[in-house]
Amino acid sequence: MTNNCIFCELPAERIHFESELWVVVRDGFPVSPGHTLIIPKRHVSDYFEINEDEHRALQSVITIAKDDLDKELNPDGYNIGINCGEVAGQTVFHLHIHLIPRFKGDRDNPKGGVRWVLPEKADYWSTR
Repeated sequence: MTNNCIFCELPAERIHFESELWVVVRDGFPVSPGHTLIIPKRHVSDYFEINEDEHRALQSVITIAKDDLDKELNPDGYNIGINCGEVAGQTVFHLHIHLIPRFKGDRDNPKGGVRWVLPEKADYWSTR
């Protein structure tokens, strides 16, 4: 655990689910209902620092979090996102994976999905 890291010092009431290596919480600033964060218990700055055990366990934790959201909110789709580094938009330098439920009509045209992080390059289909 690292001092002054908001994800190393999560209050127990924020934790939705936890495994041996990961914790699951709802995002404090959600972009959609149920926006969830999947966070390693070990302090690492980004995805590329997780070890083999954490990597193996991650898929089952994502699946459990998704299944919980399916039961609770029945979303129509999901975005999974990870910001690695300041230029990629990372603001908390403790790895956290965004699991964002998506709902029909939450965006006029969702085509392109995560490509919209660079809006000028997102719409690749209408310029062909």
